[in-house]
Amino acid sequence: MEPISNTQATFHVAPSWLAEASPSSAVRVKNVSMKEIPRISVLIPAYNECNLISSTIDSVNNSFMALSWQSYEILVCDNNSTDQTSEIAQTKGVKIIFEPHNQIAKARNTAAQHAQGEWLIFLDADSCLNPEVLKLAIQKLESRQVCGGGALLKFDGKVGWAVNVMSVIWNWASPKLGLAGGAFLFCIRDAWQEVNGFDEKLYAAEDVSFSRRLKKWGRQKGMRFIIITEAAITTSSRKLDWHGQWRIILQLILLGLPGALKSRKRTKLWYER
Repeated sequence: MEPISNTQATFHVAPSWLAEASPSSAVRVKNVSMKEIPRISVLIPAYNECNLISSTIDSVNNSFMALSWQSYEILVCDNNSTDQTSEIAQTKGVKIIFEPHNQIAKARNTAAQHAQGEWLIFLDADSCLNPEVLKLAIQKLESRQVCGGGALLKFDGKVGWAVNVMSVIWNWASPKLGLAGGAFLFCIRDAWQEVNGFDEKLYAAEDVSFSRRLKKWGRQKGMRFIIITEAAITTSSRKLDWHGQWRIILQLILLGLPGALKSRKRTKLWYER
């Protein structure tokens, strides 16, 4: 298979795994030009991520290649980085968007505003996509019965016992409550638009707020918001290495104070690089 340019997308015969998941789309052949609008947009907000952005982009390309799925684009939203994040991402052939206001919700929304796909995948710059999660997300979206969702999360390194317990609790509660972590979140474009995207009043927990509004929107449309449990997204444990598990846990507790989620000062740990 020749390398695929992420700024040019094509449709092809649906992969066999997708045909099994959706019999009505078992044969889908379209003779289209190389400028066909991509079906999936992968959106990566990035602030000073020069050390990880390359591997994150590679994980996306490798996952789509493993599924023989070519109709996608990658957009990196440079959230006012002071390092070489944009330059490194540009060497990978992805589209670069600039958002000067340093806020994760704003960066995600800005990327989505420039996306072309009917399906959106939000992936954090310190996380890696894999073919198993991507395959399941596409199957859910292709069914037209799911408006969005997320996946279980796992750290790429060793973590302390307390954080490990919290991770286990999150992965148990997330599917039951229908709440997705921001490391990986997918949805149909119409849903993102109609719920007004991520809440830009929040500097943290915007992923939880978005999940709740997507789930409510989906119920009104007869659709579900689901958490993929058959596979997990790998995300970085670097903040634990930098700050230690107890400082992270203390900060999570303090986020429960009134107004904390709307304060850049009280959420600064999530923006330090």
